Amino acid sequence: MTIDWNAFSPWPSFAGGIVIGIAAAMLILLNGRIAGISGVLGGLLAPVRGDRAWRAAFIAGLVGAPLLYALFSELPRPQIDSGYAGLIAAGLLVGVGTRYGSGCTSGHGVCGISRLSPRSLIATATFMAAGFVTVYIARHLIGA
Repeated sequence: MTIDWNAFSPWPSFAGGIVIGIAAAMLILLNGRIAGISGVLGGLLAPVRGDRAWRAAFIAGLVGAPLLYALFSELPRPQIDSGYAGLIAAGLLVGVGTRYGSGCTSGHGVCGISRLSPRSLIATATFMAAGFVTVYIARHLIGA
């Protein structure tokens, strides 16, 4: 395994993590809500009266932030090493896992672990283990 030192960016990554942590803490402290994307979006698709505005603002921020960034700098070009079938299968598996796990990686990994939620600790460990196994199978057994 080699590290691409040109792409190694600990300080911007650290700053991004701090901003995400502050935003998640502010949402739970000021609004009593957890910043899990699947829960935020799911609540917007099946709205409860008086609960739409903050959810819409949250999603608008997720979509708008990269657009705002693009005004000042070039967006990074993603490299996707899979075809459409792999992307569709991955998306479906993530959706199924989110439903079975009662939340997504952002909700469990960022917000749940910070609250020391046993369910989130187990869910995040499961997400990580599934990722490790998937990469091992794809790269070393199948050779994809």
